[in-house]
Amino acid sequence: MASEPKTQPTDVDPVQYCRKLPTDRRQQEGARLLEIFGEVTGEQAVMWGPTMIGYGTYEYTYASGHTGTWFRAGFSPRKAAISLYGLQDSPDSAPMLERLGKHRLGKGCVYVNGLKDIDEGVLRELTAAGWATDPEGC
Repeated sequence: MASEPKTQPTDVDPVQYCRKLPTDRRQQEGARLLEIFGEVTGEQAVMWGPTMIGYGTYEYTYASGHTGTWFRAGFSPRKAAISLYGLQDSPDSAPMLERLGKHRLGKGCVYVNGLKDIDEGVLRELTAAGWATDPEGC
């Protein structure tokens, strides 16, 4: 029996979510990331679960037969760090990540302490490259 993924799209407005983040800095960073990801992807932001903001969707199937839907690019402005999703999806991401600035790599995301630590132009490049990559090839 297939189980539903825990993280699903919600009806929460991502703009309102970012306006209610606990610090002014995170509110400003959330608003800026909404702008950047929206401009690069051309998609509307959608809340996924309580803290993730995603753009676009794709269908996936694991070798086990489990299927699901996930967002193609996005972010989560959490208290400790901002998680950026979809930046490692391009085969050309490694050299761009070297130019991004201060970050840590997670299994499926890139962590940054704040936007002040990274180059927004490189963030746009990474987002565009990941967006242009077929998610099935990831």
